[in-house]
Amino acid sequence: MSTTNSNNDDDTPNICANCGKEGSDINNTCNKCKMVKYCNAACKKRHRHKHKKDCERQVAKLHDEALFKQPPPKEDCPICMLRLPMLGTGWKYMACCGKSICSGCAFAPVYDHQGNKVTTKSCPFCRSLPPYSDGEMIKRNETQADNGDATAIFSLGQFYANGEYGCPQDYDKALEFYHRAARLGYTDAYYNIVVVYAHIQAVEVEAKKVRHYWELAAMGGHTGARYYVGCMEEKAGNYDRAIKHYDCCEGWGF
Repeated sequence: MSTTNSNNDDDTPNICANCGKEGSDINNTCNKCKMVKYCNAACKKRHRHKHKKDCERQVAKLHDEALFKQPPPKEDCPICMLRLPMLGTGWKYMACCGKSICSGCAFAPVYDHQGNKVTTKSCPFCRSLPPYSDGEMIKRNETQADNGDATAIFSLGQFYANGEYGCPQDYDKALEFYHRAARLGYTDAYYNIVVVYAHIQAVEVEAKKVRHYWELAAMGGHTGARYYVGCMEEKAGNYDRAIKHYDCCEGWGF
């Protein structure tokens, strides 16, 4: 009996992979591969030893598809409407308005309505003046973070990790913000979680945990994480996989 159900069509009945029972109530799905269904938990348990190898292969296949897939592109710069580059040096976050602006627009000269060059550098999008104090910088990021802005949440984590803008260096606090940003899909947060774990534990972090977070960062387009995952594969003797990771880094300009 095949361990894989292809119940993609609405007219195709669900089939229990263990006993072969058909019906619309066959909806107890394998928790890992999501590819086979059972009529109840008892059938799932009885079929587990037969399905295990197929399940592991399918999970590994799906994981690799996600790992080596082209990362999602950045959003457009709200001023010039060009796509933001993947590298962090190519754009700047403005906590006053919560906009990420390309470096070209962020550092371009600003002129007033009479064509005079403005000497005090204001936000090129909302024209707000720069924060006048460390407390103002923190307040602006906290305001954006309260609105669910992942970049602002990540920035607060950076402030605590590095002891910037009057924040005490607090790795536990930084880790809290990084996890919040990671839950919102912020790529750099996955990478920095590993860095902070190393500081907190003061020992080598468990390789499985490092790989988990760095792979998540790599899926989002973090070139450093992609490179280090490649190094881990090379160290393990998986040279073909290591080369695939290195090729991705080269393609992203790393």
